[in-house]
Amino acid sequence: MAGQAQTVSVKMQQMVQQLISTLPVQQPANQLIGFAKTLIGVPYHYASSNPARGFDCSGFVSYVFHNFGFNVPRSSSEFSNTGTPVDLAKAKVGDVLIFTGTNPKVRTVGHVGIIYSISGDEIQFIHATSGKANAVTITPLNDYYKGRFLKVVSII
Repeated sequence: MAGQAQTVSVKMQQMVQQLISTLPVQQPANQLIGFAKTLIGVPYHYASSNPARGFDCSGFVSYVFHNFGFNVPRSSSEFSNTGTPVDLAKAKVGDVLIFTGTNPKVRTVGHVGIIYSISGDEIQFIHATSGKANAVTITPLNDYYKGRFLKVVSII
């Protein structure tokens, strides 16, 4: 009887291991985006990286990355010198988009967001905006943001 119970236990362990091996592995970028998504609706608050008060754009991005142990800057302009630059066509979920401020003619860094999804050639990003949403939101990389686009950097 003891041998039979041991055999059942071994078979059960093998079945559990097989089931676990079929589950999708959650990649760091998916975990990062999952966490960022929980912050949707947190209000915009200039110069803040505190979810209880609100976020500015770089405060939001730095808060999300710091939650996963990544050492990233607090200032949007410093993101230009962080991570590895990548072509927009090769960007992936979790990469950081860097934009000008609201005036696209002034080609200095003024806004950052995290790529949320890529479907074909459509990119959506999550960011804290002082614009219409005035909160953490998901926005398509539309013509307005394409005009402000400066670069993409990979942190993960």
